[in-house]
Amino acid sequence: MYRAHVLVCGGTGCTASGSGAVMEALDEQLKENHLDSEICMVPTGCHGLCAEGPIMIVYPDGVFYTKVQAEDVPEIVSEHLLKGRVVERLVYEEAKDQKRIESLEDTVFYKKQHRIALRNCGLINPEKIEEYIGTGGYEALGKVLTEMTPDEVIQVISDSGLRGRGGAGFPTGKKWLYASGNRGNVKKYVCCNADEGDPGAFMDRSVLEGDPHVVLEAMAIAGYAIGSDQGYIYVRAEYPIAVQRLQVAIKQAREYGLLGEDIFSSGFNFDIDLRLGAGAFVCGEETALMTSIEGNRGEPRPRPPFPANKGLFGQPTILNNVETWANVPQIILNGAEWFSAMGTEKSKGTKVFALGGKINNTGLVEVPMGTTLRTIVEDIGGGIPEGRKFKAAQTGGPSGGCIPAEHFDIPIDYDNLISIGSMMGSGGLIVMDETTCMVDIAKFFLQFTVDESCGKCTPCRVGTKRLLEKLEKITEGRGTVADVDELEDLCNYIKENAQCGLGQTAPNPVLSTLRYFRDEYMEHVVNKRCPAGVCKNLIVYKIDPLKCKGCTLCKRNCPVDAISGTIKQPHSIDMTKCIRCGTCMENCRFGAIYIE
Repeated sequence: MYRAHVLVCGGTGCTASGSGAVMEALDEQLKENHLDSEICMVPTGCHGLCAEGPIMIVYPDGVFYTKVQAEDVPEIVSEHLLKGRVVERLVYEEAKDQKRIESLEDTVFYKKQHRIALRNCGLINPEKIEEYIGTGGYEALGKVLTEMTPDEVIQVISDSGLRGRGGAGFPTGKKWLYASGNRGNVKKYVCCNADEGDPGAFMDRSVLEGDPHVVLEAMAIAGYAIGSDQGYIYVRAEYPIAVQRLQVAIKQAREYGLLGEDIFSSGFNFDIDLRLGAGAFVCGEETALMTSIEGNRGEPRPRPPFPANKGLFGQPTILNNVETWANVPQIILNGAEWFSAMGTEKSKGTKVFALGGKINNTGLVEVPMGTTLRTIVEDIGGGIPEGRKFKAAQTGGPSGGCIPAEHFDIPIDYDNLISIGSMMGSGGLIVMDETTCMVDIAKFFLQFTVDESCGKCTPCRVGTKRLLEKLEKITEGRGTVADVDELEDLCNYIKENAQCGLGQTAPNPVLSTLRYFRDEYMEHVVNKRCPAGVCKNLIVYKIDPLKCKGCTLCKRNCPVDAISGTIKQPHSIDMTKCIRCGTCMENCRFGAIYIE
């Protein structure tokens, strides 16, 4: 029996910040101080506040330490674990009011969250099946195999209102129902899409790293429901920690008889294998993913036939993403009404978002559907740094669109986002302030789409390149009003003619920025000016003669001699020589240099 547990985050973010060294130092210190029989160190998954890592929480006190380094460990052991004195300098500090908060549950970041998919992340050791079982793990699988028929399982999932968390929001129960016919007579497959590819998205990775068994349990439940004995998890090879923990979890589940033959002595057989993706964004599309599992180049297939009828290896297949699977065991245990009581009329439950961009609290959040964007940004996210104003948020990554400030109070759910030209996507949420150029943002996502297009269909392969060329022309100061009009026409053509969902949604970032920020496009093409001062070719530096003291710092540091003037006299910039490096602004002590 331990008197204290020390939880140390072992997710990708904290590992990159040095949590491995922290755990090694803690292990050494516990042994040196003869505390290893009294205090248990628990490596966990992500706690959510990714920018604050490495994170350490000491229970039963609940003290929440952030940015812990190996050299801090001796002090934590000697002061906190031996003497009971909190190391105040390492305690988490709220971004808004600089108030130190000892307990994770007392932070603004956590107070308005409701964790279902993330319920075990940061709380258990993901490499110990006993800890997952200790939190109720595999009880849902036992329940369906001993108390429920396959049709009853599908009915519960249908009644819960669970929709796919991978982007499209298709009803999960309906997908399972379509694939459930002819049980026992036809080979079927259950697949997990863990090929998370949106820039800035890390929701699925965090679930796999922090609670891998929840996905295995959910897939086995689905296998029972539709009559399948084989599952595949398609996971990005760029997620080494997630892959390693999945391998450990599958091995443990097999050893415990929770995967394999005759699970719970029910006669039900089900096993899971991993397939590693090579990082192609298009393999997030379900038919391309299945084509890749089959050993072929990841390209989408025409639909119909749909995977529920003819999917992996030509057999009936269901595919859900990691977050969708993570909800299934809790729905089985708590009931459909419990889940459907959360969220909005057509979007039930909670949604996990990877919150990033111009935000104080970068990290992973899970909130009930219908939570407003303002609540996520200002309360949970801690607001925007340096007192800047919210300008827009990009949801859905390269397939999504932007939410402007006029919709800051929109309740976030599937239908509301679609109505304003955006989409839920898998859950990336990038916050932007007034220093962000919306034309540049559209160009960024188009560059990604062009690079990731599989090239199978002309509208996507060629059309997105033409879109990108026009955006580059506009941001370089060579654009015209006609280019802006042609952008919109080309976007609509691609949406209507691309073969798969990724190609059809590729123009969304352009269309949504045109819809809400057309004035920025016009500034670029008419006045040859970037209002945010981002597009390099359109930046014009000026020196305010009333503020310039003639100190010559800007002139002396200019790498191309574009600044002229004498000491103690106002200087000037020759924009024909200027390379727009910003060195002059960085060196000016009087705020005399500005972007026009």
